[in-house]
Amino acid sequence: MDNREVIGSWLSGPRAAAEQMGVEFGYRGQRLGLPENGPGSIASVGRRIAALFIDWFLSVLIAYGLLAHRHVHLASNWALLVFGAVSVIGLGLVGATPGKLIMRTRVVQVDGKRLTLLGALLRTVLVLLVVPAVVFDRDTRGLHDKAVKTVQIRV
Repeated sequence: MDNREVIGSWLSGPRAAAEQMGVEFGYRGQRLGLPENGPGSIASVGRRIAALFIDWFLSVLIAYGLLAHRHVHLASNWALLVFGAVSVIGLGLVGATPGKLIMRTRVVQVDGKRLTLLGALLRTVLVLLVVPAVVFDRDTRGLHDKAVKTVQIRV
């Protein structure tokens, strides 16, 4: 084996090395029975991050204007509470937060059913802890989604 092959496999990561050896991973969501593209497919990471930023911006705006009496330092504390409340209410009632609606994504259970209010609460708590949301599998489902058996799909 040439040293360039070893360095190349190390730089490209374990998935690329496994694919070179002939392992077939399929597309994201295939194991869950979801389509590869279009409505019902797993939402891209870019859409999810954009939705998160939109929700956070709206939460800070609400906290700054309504709860923190226009004190910047207090607004960040209140924003976390507003973000959590909007997330639980939005996910529990319609399966989406304002940011997810703008980015045309939705959170559903893996079997296609709507997320329960208790599931929305647990998922939101895990998102607020951050670490479960940034550890994900090959379908790009974070630990927060795996814990409540949900997936974020395109609408």
